Amino acid sequence: MPLADEQSTLSELAGLIGVVDGLPGPRYAGLARRIRDLVTTGSLPVGSRLPAERELAAELDVSRVTVASAYRVLREEGFARTRHGSGTVTELPRADTRWRPPNSEPGLLDLAHAAPEAAPQLMGAYERALAALPAQLGGHGYATNGLPQLRAAIADRFTARGLPTEPDQVVVTAGVGDATAVVLDTLLQPGDRVLVEHPTYPGVLGMVNAAGGRCTPVPVDSGDPDALVRAAHLVARQSSPRLAFVMPDFSNPTGARLSATGRRRLAATLWQQGVLTVVDEVVADLHLDGDALPPYAAGLPDAATATVGGLSKAVWGGLRIGWLRTEAALAAELGATLARRQLSVGLLDQLAATLLVEQLDEVLDQRRALLRGRRDALLAEITRVLPDWEVHPPAGGLSVWCRLPAGVSSTALAVGAAAQGVLLAEGRAFGTGHAFDDRLRLPFTRPADELRRAVEVIAQVQSRLRSGAAPTASAQPLTVV
Repeated sequence: MPLADEQSTLSELAGLIGVVDGLPGPRYAGLARRIRDLVTTGSLPVGSRLPAERELAAELDVSRVTVASAYRVLREEGFARTRHGSGTVTELPRADTRWRPPNSEPGLLDLAHAAPEAAPQLMGAYERALAALPAQLGGHGYATNGLPQLRAAIADRFTARGLPTEPDQVVVTAGVGDATAVVLDTLLQPGDRVLVEHPTYPGVLGMVNAAGGRCTPVPVDSGDPDALVRAAHLVARQSSPRLAFVMPDFSNPTGARLSATGRRRLAATLWQQGVLTVVDEVVADLHLDGDALPPYAAGLPDAATATVGGLSKAVWGGLRIGWLRTEAALAAELGATLARRQLSVGLLDQLAATLLVEQLDEVLDQRRALLRGRRDALLAEITRVLPDWEVHPPAGGLSVWCRLPAGVSSTALAVGAAAQGVLLAEGRAFGTGHAFDDRLRLPFTRPADELRRAVEVIAQVQSRLRSGAAPTASAQPLTVV
C-alpha cells in the first residue's frame, strides 16, 4: 500500500522494506533495490521525501553507512536526488521503453503488438469514400480539426453512449497516439509530472518523456482494478501531477477495468486535485464479457478530461484515424497545435472513417465475436501448456497479462522466441525503471492456430532456459501461413 502521510513515512517505509538481512546481496545493495522496487511499482510515490539516513538506519537496525550507500546507489541509478535543504527525494529515471516498431517481415508472428487484421467492412467503406471523393477535389483538400461530417458522427456516438457532445468539442487526429501527443504537446511543460497507470501502454511513457514530462506511476492490479482509485488520491496529492493518463476500460496491458463506482471516484479525485485526465478509450468498446459501462467523463465538467479514441483496434491499425473530445475552448487550442504539426488528416481516410463510425456497432459485434474465440483459445492453451503461469482472464481488450513462474524472465523469453520467429514484448516495456520482467503480455489478435503454435514455442524456450541452455539464433524459425 502507498505511504499514508509524511509523518508516518519512517515507520511505514520501514514496514514496506521489511528485514534488510533477508534481502539478497550486500545490505546496502539490497536496501537500494527494495526502495527502487517500491518506487517503480508506485507503492512509494515519486517525489516522496526519504527519511534522514540516521533515522532510517535506526528504524531498520542497520548502520548509517548502509543507508547512505543505498541512497548513493539510488541517486546514481536515477531513482532519487538530493535537494539542498530538502533531503533525499524519490525520482524515476528518464523513460527507456524498450519498445520497437511493428515488424511486417514475412514469416514472423508479431505478438509484440496487439493489432488485429482489418475488419471486413473496411474495403467497402473505402470504395464508397472513393466515389465521394470527387466532390472534395475542387477545394484545397485541408480539413483542419476534421471533416464536419466525421466530427458530427463522432459527437453523435459520444452522445449515444451517455456523454452529450457537440462537433466543436471533437478534433480528428492521425490515430489515437497522435491525439494523446497533441494533448501532451499543448499542455505539458518541461518537468511537469504525469500520473500514469503502472503498468501502462509503452507509447505514453515515450510521449511523456519526449514532451519533457516525468511519469508518476500508480499501481494497477488486474485482480483488483479499483486499487488504482485507492492509490491515486495520495499520489496526486504528494506529486501534484499536471495530467493523468488512464485507460478505465481494459487497461493495456493488464486488461483491468474500473467499475462504474470506481471510475466515478477516480474522476472526482483527480478533478478535485486540479488534474486534467487523458482518458484512452481505444478498446473501450471491446467488451467481450458483460456490457458497456458509462464513459469515464460522464457527469464531469467537459474541462476535466480529454478523451482520446480511434479506429485502430476496432477496424484496422492501418486506418490512421483518431480523435479527442474535450470542452470546446480546449478543443480549439488542441486543434491549433495539430494544425501547426499537420494541416489536415487525409480526406480519403476521413471519408471512409465517417462511414465506418456510422456503422461501428455492426463492426464491433463481429470484432467482439472474433476476439472472444481467440481469447478463449489462448487461455486454454496457456492452461494446457504453461500451467504454472498465472493469468487473470480479461473481460475485454486485446491481450492477457501473464505472471511468469519464479526465475523466468520475460526478456529471456522474448530473446529465445524471436529466434524461432515469434516476436514478444518484454514485460519491462510496460513499466518505468526495472519493473515487470516477471510479466509477459500476450495479445489474442491472431488466429487460434497461430496463438497455439506461439504458446508451444514459448514453452519450449522456457524449458531450455530452465535447463540452463541459452537459445541461439540458429533455432528453427516459425513459419506463419
